Amino acid sequence: MKVSIVGTGYVGLVTGVLFADKGHDVLCIENNRHKLQKLQNGQVPFYEPGLQELMTKNKSRLRFSDSIEEGVKHAKAIFVAVGTPALASGEPDMTYIERVAMEIAQYLDGYRLIVEKSTVPVHTSEKIHETIKRFAPQGVEFEVASNPEFLREGQALEDAFNPDRIVFGVPSVKAEKILSEIYKDFSAPLIVTNVNSAEIIKHAANSFLAMKISYINAVASICELSGANIEEVAKGIGLDRRIGEHFLRAGVGYGGSCFPKDVDAFVNISRELGYDFALLEEVQKINHRQKKRFLKKIKETLWVVKNKTIAIWGLSFKPNTDDMREAPALDVINELKREQAKIKIYDPQAIQKANEILQMPAIDNHTQHLQQTLQDVELCSCAYDVVTDVDCLLILTEWAEFDSPDWEVIKQKMKQKIVIDGRNMYDPKKMEQLGFIYKSVGR
Repeated sequence: MKVSIVGTGYVGLVTGVLFADKGHDVLCIENNRHKLQKLQNGQVPFYEPGLQELMTKNKSRLRFSDSIEEGVKHAKAIFVAVGTPALASGEPDMTYIERVAMEIAQYLDGYRLIVEKSTVPVHTSEKIHETIKRFAPQGVEFEVASNPEFLREGQALEDAFNPDRIVFGVPSVKAEKILSEIYKDFSAPLIVTNVNSAEIIKHAANSFLAMKISYINAVASICELSGANIEEVAKGIGLDRRIGEHFLRAGVGYGGSCFPKDVDAFVNISRELGYDFALLEEVQKINHRQKKRFLKKIKETLWVVKNKTIAIWGLSFKPNTDDMREAPALDVINELKREQAKIKIYDPQAIQKANEILQMPAIDNHTQHLQQTLQDVELCSCAYDVVTDVDCLLILTEWAEFDSPDWEVIKQKMKQKIVIDGRNMYDPKKMEQLGFIYKSVGR
């Protein structure tokens, strides 16, 4: 089937490559000229394991354009996967969704199914429908459906090809048949709902996972105060099948492009509907407090932070991605800079992205914020170079590269032998035996 996808971020590009690999004829629409040029040259504009190879494999069924008109004429099903960044109020910015709806409307010449792929508030489909009807030629037939994504950055291809479930929020049998044809080669459980339910499912899922992370981080604080070990506690509760072991790893807090934004959005959506979702508000507060507790641990260990040189392993919000959106490392860096510390950073993938961001114009608030954070920070190209003559090493992303470093080499390079681990990657007893002052979370 011919499929068009508007937006080539993590969701749009992974979805496009997935559909192409399943044999569909895919046209991806991207209005960022720099990104479009990379895509047309066969380059993935961000890091996601395996995506470059799969895109190259399916280049005969995958094209890129900046023309919404071409996208509308190409396919009966048009997936919308543009960004919905958070506003200062916590509400999602629907500007890009509205703009795409208006542009699609102008070129409708027959039935089209417009499919929400972006994470959007409930009732967004109704707004999209109203907008398209307002700007489309009179009498043209179209429908709006929801097909939420459940991709984890760093494991997006695994999630895309082997989903836990596929959700269709559809207004009609006709829309369900079109989506069923697109997804016919998948064996995952299919959940068919009305559109409002599908929109809620995405926000509810991400908010629940964020809640598990905040819960285990709150328990980690209790463990530190009581002398318990959070890893033993997490194992003890995670083996209960009603709870499950996933998302019970204590650390410095969650980040990324989804959890912070989606929890904020769900709180605001609930408030607008007349429900005070106090539970999720507490999830947000715990996540913020977790970063403050980590910073307090740094200050207590170093005593005076001013003029200290601090190395950081990990800049991305999680391993196997170069995405720095809402990364806990950014908050840590900003606070340490306010304390007048000198910062050195290494990350296996995000360092290259960081250097690119420092050279580009501040096109949006995210870029501007990153540039301000990364100014006067030393970006290093090697995990061992970054620890030379430092007073402390912070672990902020659990990259596999950091699993088994040569601690003897690191110890010789460091000025003070202090490691503060925000991801609980190492055994406290072994680190102390090696001669380090070692602090972690909940242990």
